[in-house]
Amino acid sequence: MANRNQHVVPHENGWAVKGADTSRATAVHQTQQAAIDHARSIARNQGAELLIHGTDGRIRARDSYGNDPYPPKG
Repeated sequence: MANRNQHVVPHENGWAVKGADTSRATAVHQTQQAAIDHARSIARNQGAELLIHGTDGRIRARDSYGNDPYPPKG
């Protein structure tokens, strides 16, 4: 399975967990924290990135669980 970034986004029924480039929610939770916890476990299992959106839809935080070399190449 490809590493698919996980997004926590506002939803009409609370907060949704969505994989990148998907239209359907993986899960919907009543609280943002519950959605973050669910998305974090998915991101850790897939070695992907977690992007947390605020109520305005803009990204407010991100965590990476992939292979991030430090210091970065460049």
